[in-house]
Amino acid sequence: MGTIVCQTCDATIAYFEDEKVTMLYGKCDCCEHDNEGGERE
Repeated sequence: MGTIVCQTCDATIAYFEDEKVTMLYGKCDCCEHDNEGGERE
């Protein structure tokens, strides 16, 4: 089983089927909105 984890806040985003234990990094919806505001400033 694999897990997708937010690279910013370490929250678990989703799980997916895989032959071995895997961890992938992405961004959750909350962090995407926070970073968009920060980049514009």
